[in-house]
Amino acid sequence: MRIQIAAANWKMNLTLQQGEQLLNEVLSKSKQLKDYEQIIFAVPAPYLQAAVNLVKGKKNVFIAAQNIYQKKSGAYTGEISVEMLQSLGVTHTIIGHSERREYFHETNETLAKKIDIALEHNITPIFCCGEPLGIREAGTQNAFVAKQLVESIFHLSKNEISKIVIAYEPIWAIGTGKTATSEQAQEIQKYLRSQIVKHYDEKTADIVPILYGGSVKAANAKELFGQPDIDGGLVGGASLITDEFVSIIDALK
Repeated sequence: MRIQIAAANWKMNLTLQQGEQLLNEVLSKSKQLKDYEQIIFAVPAPYLQAAVNLVKGKKNVFIAAQNIYQKKSGAYTGEISVEMLQSLGVTHTIIGHSERREYFHETNETLAKKIDIALEHNITPIFCCGEPLGIREAGTQNAFVAKQLVESIFHLSKNEISKIVIAYEPIWAIGTGKTATSEQAQEIQKYLRSQIVKHYDEKTADIVPILYGGSVKAANAKELFGQPDIDGGLVGGASLITDEFVSIIDALK
């Protein structure tokens, strides 16, 4: 069984006090995790230390940054380095979220550098990929996401790529009124895994967890996670609501 993950991306939401309350409530209400199940909280940077302290000693519960910088250190005001994350006890980081690509113009080449420096410092990357509405309507989504993989992560060795998590985000299904079905989600997740097989091998492809990140909610989590190539979710809005996120955790395989 591949690792199954419920990952919460709080984005730029909540005060410290609200975040601590939410995290404590989720942990107190969620089920006892199996060895192959994980919960990851990607919290705003000012809350990383508090979050790490709150999950200390909790089995298979981890804290992630929402972004890192591609340099080890230096005159990069406002950025966060991998060494800073290490010093806090942070174990994961999101890299290449669709909002970072859109609003901050992060390129596939930049993301490759972020992937490399994260792995060099034993920080697990949660690498995001996915296509916008125009690409989906043109039917070229496979080529689009394949290019993201090739230019950002397929330079890695088998050992290195086995240490990352991939999160597929159908950008066209977020805030557009359009909805991705579980079949559509499975279709592209299967394609992503086939690309890992193509560039590496089946054994490697069967190790890498691929999460789904398109408006996962309590109401659709079980159906989505029941698909053979969906290994959990990267959850935005629903992760800010205790009972919603707990239900999503419960829906893991």
